[in-house]
Amino acid sequence: MEAGISKSFLYDRMKRVNDLPFDSKRKMMTTIHKLDNRYRIITKGAPDVLIKKCTKCYQNGEISPIYSKEYNIQEQNNEMANDALRVIAVAYKDVEKLPSSISSETIENDLIFCGLIGMIDPPREGVKEAVRTCRRAGIKTVMITGDHLQTAKAIAKELGILKKGDLAIDGENLEKMEQQELERNIMKYSVFARVSPEHKVKIVKAFQNTGAVVAMTGDGVNDAPALKNADIGIAMGKGGTDVAKNAADMILTDDNFVTIVEAVKQGRNIYDNIKKAIRFLISTNIGEIVTIFIGLILGIKSPLLAIQLLWINLVTDSLPAIALGLEKEEENIMSRLPRNQKKNLFADGLWWKITIEGFMLGMLTLLAFSIGNKHYCVEVGRTMAFLSLGILELVHSLNIKSEESIFKKGIFENRYLIGALILGVILQVGVVAIEPLARIFNLVPLTKAQWLCTILISIAPIPIMEIQKAVNSYKFGKVIYSKTEIKKQNV
Repeated sequence: MEAGISKSFLYDRMKRVNDLPFDSKRKMMTTIHKLDNRYRIITKGAPDVLIKKCTKCYQNGEISPIYSKEYNIQEQNNEMANDALRVIAVAYKDVEKLPSSISSETIENDLIFCGLIGMIDPPREGVKEAVRTCRRAGIKTVMITGDHLQTAKAIAKELGILKKGDLAIDGENLEKMEQQELERNIMKYSVFARVSPEHKVKIVKAFQNTGAVVAMTGDGVNDAPALKNADIGIAMGKGGTDVAKNAADMILTDDNFVTIVEAVKQGRNIYDNIKKAIRFLISTNIGEIVTIFIGLILGIKSPLLAIQLLWINLVTDSLPAIALGLEKEEENIMSRLPRNQKKNLFADGLWWKITIEGFMLGMLTLLAFSIGNKHYCVEVGRTMAFLSLGILELVHSLNIKSEESIFKKGIFENRYLIGALILGVILQVGVVAIEPLARIFNLVPLTKAQWLCTILISIAPIPIMEIQKAVNSYKFGKVIYSKTEIKKQNV
């Protein structure tokens, strides 16, 4: 195009009279323009496809056979693709008369090659780091694109998707590969280029047949089948077509891959918090059962009355459980191995931990009751047991925060949990200290020695749980990558 010629001028001079829209199978599009007494047909598309439709080449104002220059064109295309450029080839031809039937067969042939156009589509800020985070989290990120294989490989290398030892394949070779062979080697591939909608479905099913959970992103009509077949279909909210959105399970409103990674982090945190809340509630309830049941077996008077148990369930059970559901994600949450779908909520020794913790709470409560009952009277014993069990459960909620030591994790990160702890202690002590309430709950005032004994028993879960966490780490192993594993993931 000559300098100074505007787009509107060209449209006025060469009116578009017809076109052949882009097709993922043809990988080309064509427009037909009226130019004086003839028609100009202009085609653009994938270089490796379009060159096959050309018989001549335009260079320096001269038209010559393309055969002598085809190797140089392919070489330049590969060079641009290796620089992560998306390359489009452009060709044209002039005809005196249009064929009666406008189709790819009648129009897109015997073309004159004009040149190559390289476009850069820079990755969004944060995508490279997001891909690294996925790899560290045990999530395999795969690029499936219609771009040239060399372009796709260059972009994938830049983003960290294609690492040493990973493979890349194009649609032509993928078509020749049997599904069983693809399933055997699917985890080795990180880049799929020049693929059709059918290929995308084939890739999704191959990953699924290995037991993997597949999330697929897409925006076009051609992506709809793969979005539908994936475990989680994610459509683009801004640039996505209605067909893609309807086929997807989720719609990404900002079209940003980083948001998907953040959603994975939030999902892991929600699952963690559910486990923490359930672990806390079951272990504290086991503690209450142990207190009453073992007390009956030993033939001693009931350590707690019904109204006292109801108060503990209302205050010291519910408040921390709600607060644990609001716990922030742990620092290593995206450095963990993915959760096995076949494992239930109580896998990896959780039942063992809950049972031990429940017995610990129950036995410490019985200890408080026994001291009060033996050395003073049954009312003092019940008051000490009432205070101990309530505060034991509140203190135990701090242990549930993390599998790591609370001295490493930090106690004050969750203000809701600290608030629940403080409020619970105030209410628990208030019931004993305020005489009208104490009479309702059949509680009596305690001496300084009794208070000291109760406090010491109430904070006992902290050192006990620190020992249990160390044992669990040894017995069941950690659920995060070691430094060596992380290094391997990022090779």
